[in-house]
Amino acid sequence: MEKKCLAIISIVTIIGILIWAHMDTHPYYIITAAFSKSRKSCSITPIRDSKHFMVSAFIDHRLDRTIRVISIINRDSLQPLYCVYCNIENDCKIVSTDVQIHSDSFGFAFHVSDVICKDKHLQNAIHVLISTDKDSATLNMEYLPIKNRVISETFKFNFTVCISSLFGNYNNVLQFAQTIEMYKLLGIQRVVIYNTSCGPDLEKLLQHYEREGILEIVSWPINQFLNPSSGWNFKEHKGDLHYYGQLTTLNECIYRHMYQSKYVLLNDIDEIIMPYKHANLPSLMEDLQSAHPNVGVFLIKNHIFPKTQFEDSRKYKRSEWNDIPGVNIMEHIYREPDRKNVYNPTKMIVDPRKVEQTSVHVPLKSIGGNYLVPFNVCTIVHVRDPLQGHLTKKELIVDTRVWDFEQELVPNVDQTLKLSDVLRPHS
Repeated sequence: MEKKCLAIISIVTIIGILIWAHMDTHPYYIITAAFSKSRKSCSITPIRDSKHFMVSAFIDHRLDRTIRVISIINRDSLQPLYCVYCNIENDCKIVSTDVQIHSDSFGFAFHVSDVICKDKHLQNAIHVLISTDKDSATLNMEYLPIKNRVISETFKFNFTVCISSLFGNYNNVLQFAQTIEMYKLLGIQRVVIYNTSCGPDLEKLLQHYEREGILEIVSWPINQFLNPSSGWNFKEHKGDLHYYGQLTTLNECIYRHMYQSKYVLLNDIDEIIMPYKHANLPSLMEDLQSAHPNVGVFLIKNHIFPKTQFEDSRKYKRSEWNDIPGVNIMEHIYREPDRKNVYNPTKMIVDPRKVEQTSVHVPLKSIGGNYLVPFNVCTIVHVRDPLQGHLTKKELIVDTRVWDFEQELVPNVDQTLKLSDVLRPHS
């Protein structure tokens, strides 16, 4: 991926230099026009002469005359950074930046940060780059297109799910298909996934959902630039960056869909934010937002359904799914009880326009405060390895909420697996 990106960049750079050499035109404009075509396949851009990276750039309409460049900054190598932005009048300017490193670094050297550019002419800016030298020529440097330039009057989606990162050749096909099909039934119109690597069968499923239109795949080749950690704790897991850049992608997804989606769900690939007193997410959020009109972040408690404990009748152990890799969530209806004096982590349903910075479980900067949704109203169905593995089946809580969707869920999963060429007819 990195080689592909660099090859595209090199070609476009040469074209830009040749045009500049033969035309009496502002050099910045030539390069911005050329580099705007090279961004499609490159989601991580090194900042020259630094250990930092740009990811994406947005106009932040909540702050006066501000471009927010979501970046990955090396906290041990801080240096002055400058914002070079070019507007629709073909005029480029250089201004100082305010680098805001998010507070939840978990001890890692590289961390998600907002590089803030402010100036009175930013309303017409269309491209931007971050530079380490306010006087250097930027002819052969890559610009980012500036997104969210216009506030949309209507939302393309009511609900978008942001899945932070897919890595390690993840191939949990059956659980992923069940999760996406469940979300469709719950009222989700869009799922965004940041893909570092996945297994061959899951790749087929991703391509199917992308063709269908519900899935947006963002290439995330973070392992080609840094040594990402496979865990959240630096002392235990080591590495350059927390959990494959999860915090960077969550924040990027909020801004990416700030004016596309009314609500954004922030959770992992094996989690389903499940309403228990409402038929779907729209009716849930209508009631929650009506009762708490100023709240911008709704916290949903996580509950573990151990994949080691199976439902006794095995009525959902379907032979059609025997050869599909992954976990069958419909077989796991036993929920771990809350542990006393132990923090039960949450995930979030947010109004993206009220969030400025987020961590994994809670926002870091937001407007309107948070509301912890009672677990009997909405909770997270999280089928995974147990956290309380010592508990017997009798000590777990029977929770068959996913079975309420069986009549539509099972045939929809079958159809999806067939269309993606993962489920083949038995001979």
